[in-house]
Amino acid sequence: MSKKNALTRIAAALERMSPPPGAVPNLSAEAFVWHVAPDRLVPVDKVARVALPLLQGIDRSRDTLLANTLQFARGLPANNALLWGARGMGKSSLVKAVHAEVRTRGHDLKIVEVQREDLPSITRLMAILRGSDARFVLFCDDLSFSHDDEHYKSLKAVLDGGIEGRPSNVVFYATSNRRHLMPRDMIENERSSAINPSEATEEKVSLSDRFGLWLGFHPCSQDEYLSMIRGYCDAFGIEVSDETLRAEAIEWQATRGARSGRVAWQFVTDLAGRKGVALA
Repeated sequence: MSKKNALTRIAAALERMSPPPGAVPNLSAEAFVWHVAPDRLVPVDKVARVALPLLQGIDRSRDTLLANTLQFARGLPANNALLWGARGMGKSSLVKAVHAEVRTRGHDLKIVEVQREDLPSITRLMAILRGSDARFVLFCDDLSFSHDDEHYKSLKAVLDGGIEGRPSNVVFYATSNRRHLMPRDMIENERSSAINPSEATEEKVSLSDRFGLWLGFHPCSQDEYLSMIRGYCDAFGIEVSDETLRAEAIEWQATRGARSGRVAWQFVTDLAGRKGVALA
């Protein structure tokens, strides 16, 4: 076989192995989920979320994130945001509710959910979004990194943007139970075994510092918990007296061993079912 024929066959084989170029995505929807292998933006017909006024006990975080998102939607400077803290206190619900609120105010803001395990593909996603006239919130829920997890390096492409810089039409919001996105023992172990302890963890701990907004979420009080439930009941037309609601809600909380917005919603779901009220 001649050298030319061999090269032709190799080129043909490589062409068959490489995936065809992806079609330009239709970005007319308001929400998408990013998938890889192959890369694609899948539209979401209906986003699972609650209305912004129903999120109780997080007023400061709500107002701060809404103001930041409105700035971004208007084409003004805005920060990436890390929503961290107690489980079940409405971090992811707030991101989705703020997105909906901004859209009701006349801004065609879109949201793209990205899974933590897909962070290595984030530069390819930003390349797709960079040329669009639309504005996008990239949203990663429950973001954290375990031992020997190198995905955090990919996140820097979103927060810093590399040599090209982060696209001006993209902002990144993440939720996490951890303020520094990694287990405390992981940080301490590296400090104790490193020649220079401060430098050993600086790269990983500084990842959180790359978020311009840190919004903390803390366990709610009993009054806030009951206020959440009353708000849901009024919104969905669930008729229950204050005395009954208080007694049953406190008992529900005691059986769960926790008090949060998520526990409040679970109680409302149970109460609505017993009352024959649809939550739609």
